[in-house]
Amino acid sequence: MSIFHSINETMMQSLATIWEYNLTRLEFVAVITSLIGVWLGTTGKTWTWPWWGLSSALYGWLFFQWNLYASAILQVVFIGAAIWGWLGWGPKGAEPRKGTTKQYLLIGIGGLLCWVALAPLLASWGAAATWPDSFGLVFSVVAQVIMVLEYRENWALWFIVDAVYSVEYFNQHLTFTAALYVLFTAIAVRGWLKWGRNDLARETLQPVSA
Repeated sequence: MSIFHSINETMMQSLATIWEYNLTRLEFVAVITSLIGVWLGTTGKTWTWPWWGLSSALYGWLFFQWNLYASAILQVVFIGAAIWGWLGWGPKGAEPRKGTTKQYLLIGIGGLLCWVALAPLLASWGAAATWPDSFGLVFSVVAQVIMVLEYRENWALWFIVDAVYSVEYFNQHLTFTAALYVLFTAIAVRGWLKWGRNDLARETLQPVSA
C-alpha cells in the first residue's frame, strides 16, 4: 500500500455523523481552511491567499473522490490564483476598484459560451454533475481573476456562483459542503459591502487633479 493511499484512507475516514451525514476528516479540514480564507478575502488582506491555496488543495483532493471533476480542476486554478494574488496585491492588501459595464458584458458573454461548451465535455467524462459544475468552474475562474485584479464586482459574481454550488452539493447529498457554500453566499454580501466602503475611502483620499 502506497503512502498516499494510506493517507487518503485515513483522511476519508468518518470524523462524525451529523443528522445521518458522514463527515470525513478531509471535508472537515477543507471546510475550516476555506472559511478562514474566504473571510480574510472580505477584508482585502494579503493573508487570504495562503489559506485560499491550502483550502483549494484540500478541496481538489475531496472533489476528485466525489467524481466532481470540474470542481476538482477548478481548485488547481484557485491555487495558481492564490500565488498570483499573493505576489500581485500590495503590502497593504487589496485596493478595490470598479469595472466598466462594457468589460462585464464581454466577460458575461464569454463565460456563457464557455459554460455551454464545457458541459458536454464533462458529461463525456462521466462527471457526477455537468451543467451546474461547469457553470461553477467557468464563473469561479472569472470571479477569482477579477478578485486578484482587485475589482469589487468579484463579490457579486461569487454570490451567484456560491448560491449555485449550494444547490448542486445539496443535490449530491454533500450536506456539510452545501452548508459551507450557503455561508460563502452570505460572506460574499459582506465582501461586496466592505470592498465598497474601502473603494469609497480610497477615492476620497485621492488628491484632486488640477
